[in-house]
Amino acid sequence: MPTSPLRNAVLFAAVMLGGCANQPAPPPPPSRPALDAEIQRLMAAAHVPGLALALIENGQLTYSRAYGYANVDKQQPLRTDSIMYAASLTKAVFAYTVMQLVDEGVLSLDAPLPTLLKQPLPDYPNYADLKDDPRWRQLTPRMLLSHTSGLLNWRYINDNNKLDFKYPPGSRYVYSGEGLNILQVVVEERTGTPLQTLMQQRVFDRFGMRDTSMVWRQEWEGREVTHYAKDGSTLPHKRRGNARAAGSMDTTIEDYGRFMAGVLRGEGLSAAAYQEMLSPQMAIVSVQQFPSHWPGDTTLWRGIGLSIGLGWPLYNSPLGPAFFKEGNDDGTQNFALGFRQTRNGIVLLSNTSTAQGMYLPAVEYVYGKTCLPWFWMNYIPYDRPELMGLNMREHPVMSAGCPAG
Repeated sequence: MPTSPLRNAVLFAAVMLGGCANQPAPPPPPSRPALDAEIQRLMAAAHVPGLALALIENGQLTYSRAYGYANVDKQQPLRTDSIMYAASLTKAVFAYTVMQLVDEGVLSLDAPLPTLLKQPLPDYPNYADLKDDPRWRQLTPRMLLSHTSGLLNWRYINDNNKLDFKYPPGSRYVYSGEGLNILQVVVEERTGTPLQTLMQQRVFDRFGMRDTSMVWRQEWEGREVTHYAKDGSTLPHKRRGNARAAGSMDTTIEDYGRFMAGVLRGEGLSAAAYQEMLSPQMAIVSVQQFPSHWPGDTTLWRGIGLSIGLGWPLYNSPLGPAFFKEGNDDGTQNFALGFRQTRNGIVLLSNTSTAQGMYLPAVEYVYGKTCLPWFWMNYIPYDRPELMGLNMREHPVMSAGCPAG
């Protein structure tokens, strides 16, 4: 009987992820020269012009390296101090800032929005679309930080460009940049401090992130990367003038590596706040992360415990509890992954829309089998592009693996 594309995908997933449930101790980390050679091989195969990597071991940044080009036409090498767009990696830093405020009693995770804002949410011009929907009153910082508000990612996804609820608040994981920006309003009002200043004081200064900012700095001129679309066309680096919790941060690989090391150490948070941030708030039941507001549930990820924490997706890896964050935009694909028990982690920053095709093999080259939920993340390996077809997005293609749900 001939095999179908769906069956082939299932078999591929079983091969890629099989055996994680009984995975032996991970191999020792590869030598730096071997790692550099493998990263460069993967970049060539996945057509990645520039990539920066940081490794964290036992809570300390131990290696950072830049490969390829910040600007291909100018043959300008990418450097570890090149200014790169963090995209949604910003959300993880914002979450860390919010959890400090929770620690200090400035903010309660479960306080309803009407008790936190100076005026009703629909009275703010950006949220007037919700004036006829009282469900905004049910929103809490916990929902907004865990992407369980029921709001879709961005209002422009709707044909009418209006903000609306796709699910009742607190009922389902639906990735929402809109929700994070609402929480920014709360944070700025409760502290009386602009977000840029708040994150500078509480995170960037703490971890020595000297070249990280929520808005563009003129002093960076000439150090920023050029971005590349999937077809290789160039996209200029945007000079963002407004701080946005959902994603406006520029950074460098060494700076974000320092932040990730700090997160793995739990520095700046009480043990209780740290545990809450990295504890499951809700199981994730969508087949893929985007578009997460599409209807339909799956048990596909139950076996690895895929869930959402506060600002970070979580899952159970062969190396113990893991947390991660992606950051994607046109011409930018970034990834950060941490393992709580070993306090090891990796950060990958790129200036292209093709990099995620190399992230799974890169991570597994460093750590062995990790049971990374790569299909949910759409981290389709560069050499299996057929798995990105719409039919694969509409049907679970990973019914076996790490372990099966």
